[in-house]
Amino acid sequence: MHYSTREVMERVVVLVILMLVTTPAWVAQGQDQESWAKRVDTGKEVVTTLQFYFHDKLSGSNPSAIQIAQANGTNNSGSLFGSLFMIDDPLTIGPDPTSKQVGRARGMYGSAGQTDLGLIMVISYGFTDGIYQGSSFSLLSLNPALNPVREMAIVGGTGLFRLARGYAIAQTYSINANGDAIVGYNVTIVTYV
Repeated sequence: MHYSTREVMERVVVLVILMLVTTPAWVAQGQDQESWAKRVDTGKEVVTTLQFYFHDKLSGSNPSAIQIAQANGTNNSGSLFGSLFMIDDPLTIGPDPTSKQVGRARGMYGSAGQTDLGLIMVISYGFTDGIYQGSSFSLLSLNPALNPVREMAIVGGTGLFRLARGYAIAQTYSINANGDAIVGYNVTIVTYV
């Protein structure tokens, strides 16, 4: 069978119109979502993936992380064992500190390893952008900070992340001599509908 150019174009137009009319709801919802976050409702659960950057600044006149305690032997330890830091770190959509801020990480981390830099993380990641405004997830896990890629546990949350469970993959983007670090996070959170 041979079709003319006009017949082919008419069929293409009809197909495009059908595709537009029958686009599933989840595709349309995805277009309204924030660039740093995606939600998929499976009917029983909602799976949310987030990608953001954590800016931990120890230096300067306005640090976002400060040491609040240390053990007697901390200064003699290569891993800073026994040191404890309180944080209020910005979360942004890109590694540049001036990129759009989407939340803050608040809590504490401490050096829990005598022979390696293993940070115990007790942090609430609270969000201020889009549909996630007012929602947070809680991370309670060991962060082997010198590993290039780290996996940490998500143990709960509030708002859209109520009863959250999941994991965070962290990768250091940059760190300077003062210990100021920018860490990329890819997070997968599962909640109930």
